[in-house]
Amino acid sequence: MADGALLQCDGVVAGYQGPVVGPVSFDVHRGEVLGLLGSNGSGKSTILGAITGAARIFRGQVYKAPGIRLAHHRQHPVRPQELPLTGHDLVKLTGASKNPAPAGARRLLDGRMDRLSGGQFQIVQIWACLGGSADIVLLDEPTNNLDPGTMAMLVNLIREGIDGRALLVVSHEASFIDAVCSRVVKVGP
Repeated sequence: MADGALLQCDGVVAGYQGPVVGPVSFDVHRGEVLGLLGSNGSGKSTILGAITGAARIFRGQVYKAPGIRLAHHRQHPVRPQELPLTGHDLVKLTGASKNPAPAGARRLLDGRMDRLSGGQFQIVQIWACLGGSADIVLLDEPTNNLDPGTMAMLVNLIREGIDGRALLVVSHEASFIDAVCSRVVKVGP
């Protein structure tokens, strides 16, 4: 594994029934925000699946530093329907109470999850990952459902949420990746 890396993908070819992406190689270090940039359908989410064990690795290897803790924000997070769960409840359930939420996210935590807009729900879910003690946070298409104002809140959450950990951010939006990432790996053709 690369010196000091928390995570390394070495020539990973991944998919489900058959390969859909790869080979992809990169490493991620503490304090870094690495972006996986590619068009829709290029296999970016499949790479995250290879890291978490949800996708099959056909060739190559994923290496994780011993004892590494991951938090994963999925592209389509499950939203509770008619469940009186507040954002504070979610944060508590996910163990994300390590840090107080930034002001923009803090106001959303008081609301019931089933009554938040799609973008508001997305921000609370992302904070549930960033506010915990994971060493690496995987954010899969975190800009889904966000209007420009909420997008600015997301950029601030990511900048404030790095806190000595590593972030791996997947997106097809180059301007967003450029705004938050210290390095970028292109995935797909």
